[in-house]
Amino acid sequence: MAVLTLGTDVRRHLRNFNWTLAISCVLISLLGVLCIQSADLHNPDAAGEVRKQMLYIVLGVPLMLGFSLVDYRNFQRWAPALYVVNLALLLFILRGGHSALGAQRWISLGPLGTFQPSEPAKLVLAVSIAWVLCRSTYDRIQDLWKPLVAVGIPALLILKQPDLGTSLVILAILSAQLFFGLPKLGDFAIYAMGVLTAGALAVGTNAILKPFQKARLFVFLNPKADPQGAGYNLNQSKIAVGNGEWFGRGLHHGTQTQLNFVPEHSRDFIFTVLAEEFGFFGSVALVALYGLMLFGGVQAMIAARDRFGFLLASGIVAMLFFHLLVNIGMTIGIMPITGIPLPFMSYGGSAILTNFVAVGVLLNIYSQKDRDVLGNA
Repeated sequence: MAVLTLGTDVRRHLRNFNWTLAISCVLISLLGVLCIQSADLHNPDAAGEVRKQMLYIVLGVPLMLGFSLVDYRNFQRWAPALYVVNLALLLFILRGGHSALGAQRWISLGPLGTFQPSEPAKLVLAVSIAWVLCRSTYDRIQDLWKPLVAVGIPALLILKQPDLGTSLVILAILSAQLFFGLPKLGDFAIYAMGVLTAGALAVGTNAILKPFQKARLFVFLNPKADPQGAGYNLNQSKIAVGNGEWFGRGLHHGTQTQLNFVPEHSRDFIFTVLAEEFGFFGSVALVALYGLMLFGGVQAMIAARDRFGFLLASGIVAMLFFHLLVNIGMTIGIMPITGIPLPFMSYGGSAILTNFVAVGVLLNIYSQKDRDVLGNA
């Protein structure tokens, strides 16, 4: 693996290291451990989650620092191989994947737990889209089929698992990179209209979405339609967030989360634990940390010295922002319920390790801000 050479490059890297971005991610992950410990306090079946999450962080921080030393331009050369490996893993899931909760998304690793290929697939596709967009000027809208096909194949495989949330994250990554990568705003507008049309068809037919996925969308539009069925998660989540009031009920004292009224509250609904036990001010503090993280990502976008680095950074920032927006939004009822984890907070090794690697890439892009323009080669 090619890394920055010793001497001048290392000094430049240390001088330009974005400590705000790195430290905010570590602080969020530690806060996540605290919330996971509280969420699992009365659940003996999840007793090992805190220990495993700490292990993931211990592995993730060195990964972040290590990838901050890897010249991001290497990913432009590795993009085809990464894409093929990613596709092979997603195809394997359909045949030999581990199933749980009605989905087939994981590869069993025995005592180490499970690995979810769709998590690193987000980062791999951000790399792949940036690579594809750098190989052509895209002056003609007809050329748009290249990134669409490159993303469409893995996205459909992920949707088949079924995993609508990850498919939507991939769509957000693609949209951000096309917005910044296409030379004509009109071409992006045509793409956006196509996405809206496809979304309307997905909701209006039974060809794409599963019945439970459509039920979640309809409950979002009418929360009182099925309070004991499809709307149960949303109602309990909103009650938990409201219970926190200004200052929270205190660690381990949240009624909705401690009594397991809120499902999956160490995973997709972990924000309800923080909101109920630390209140409005605790929630604002978390959002502020996420704001610092996203600000660091935008700094990397601005600092990028070539087209590939800029597009790659924009894809990663879109990935993190979309996760944040949808996850917190669904817990307070302004977004539909979707299986999207909260970055660095939700329990899960595949997600948190992918996020640490993604931030490491952003750190490397930022660290090279005082180089001369690098070009696209």
